[in-house]
Parts: sequence; structure tokens; C-alpha cells
Amino acid sequence: MKIQSFKFNERGLNRFFGPLEAKIMDVLWCGGEKSIKDVQHELEKEKATNFNTVMTVMNRLVEKGILTKRLEGRTSMYQPVLTREEFVNTQSKEMTQELVDEFGSVVVSHMIDALDKADDDLVAQLEQKIKEWKKDR
Repeated sequence: MKIQSFKFNERGLNRFFGPLEAKIMDVLWCGGEKSIKDVQHELEKEKATNFNTVMTVMNRLVEKGILTKRLEGRTSMYQPVLTREEFVNTQSKEMTQELVDEFGSVVVSHMIDALDKADDDLVAQLEQKIKEWKKDR
């Protein structure tokens, strides 16, 4: 699944989703399979949310391939296709590959420059990944 728009000026899940989509995904990633009513109830702890609006957004997330939907009696149950970690990993990988494909060494150079602000553990992980990559070539 490929998210069609990435919002640089946003933070967290809002980079990939609209505000309500992000909140719905948070609810589902925290608690697994849920009905629209379950999700609405969780969202209303923060702010009044219309059932039909939640239903529309959740069904659009199904159409986009982000959620699955199954019937349990007369109730539709929804759950994410990927875990939060799998989603972030997939989107990051696709975005990075597209940047490298389009801008090449400039992007790689900027990624290396960004390591100045990274902690030592992250740099060590990157060094290990590069060693493995070189060994497999």
C-alpha cells in the first residue's frame, strides 16, 4: 500500500493521514479489531465525533487498503492491514527509495549530514547495516 501524499509540514501520523484518519488509526493500532461504534466511543473521550463521519472515514481507509473489514453478525469489524511499525517501515522505505531514485547522491549526502544529530546507537546500527550490505554485494 502506498500513501499518495506526504505532508512535510505535519508531525507523526498526520504526515500520511488526515487528522481524523490519524486518530482512527491510533485507536485501531492500540486496540486491534473494533466496530465503528467502538472507535467513535474512543474518539469521543477527546472530542464529540459524529458516527456517520467515523463510518465514512473508516470505509475510505478500507478502500485505500489501510484497513480490513469483516462482518460479525450485522456489525462491521475493522482492523489495520499492517501494524503501526510495519506501516511506518513500509512508508519510510518507499519514500527513501523514491528520493534516492529521483535525487541520487544529493539525498544520500543529506542523510549522512543528518547523522550529526543522531545518537550513537543509531550510528552504530547504521554502521552494522552498511557492513552487512557490503558483505552481501
